[in-house]
Amino acid sequence: MAILIVIALRAIVPLSILRYPLGGAIACLLLDALDVVLVDALAGLFGEAPEFGPVYPALDKVLDTWYLGIELFVAWTRWPERVLRRTAAILFAWRFAGVVLFELSAVRPLLLVFPNLFENFYLYIAVCRRWFPRLIPRGGLALLVVLVVLLLPKLAQEWLLHFAEFHPWQWLKSLSG
Repeated sequence: MAILIVIALRAIVPLSILRYPLGGAIACLLLDALDVVLVDALAGLFGEAPEFGPVYPALDKVLDTWYLGIELFVAWTRWPERVLRRTAAILFAWRFAGVVLFELSAVRPLLLVFPNLFENFYLYIAVCRRWFPRLIPRGGLALLVVLVVLLLPKLAQEWLLHFAEFHPWQWLKSLSG
């Protein structure tokens, strides 16, 4: 039951991005990051053993693509700057290609070659639109600087999760128990 609740949340919460582009995106990011913790907590409430099973890693990628696709839709239909829309679409397509190649091959380095820079870019632009419009990149050089600054921590995160196999949810569990 716990896993079904988390999957349902991961399928439904992304629709909030359509109404709340920034808040919905942050909710999806948090839900994705904490899915394991939520399953553990809910399983405890229901008296179940917390179990994801072998299918969840692939399903996780589908659910990620679902919410990122909604973010792309929002970027494509609501951002007035053509260069930002195209950049978002290219970054989404790049990550999507990497996810497909990874699922077909299980070659972990692909996740480092195809990092999810799209999500960081989307969040950066959404935050800038809301509070810092002067920081929205207006030219090619400014866009390049933003992409490089966003890429560096993303590469570190991809390396930690997919190569060092650091699992933050296990660390969180150890702190709480």
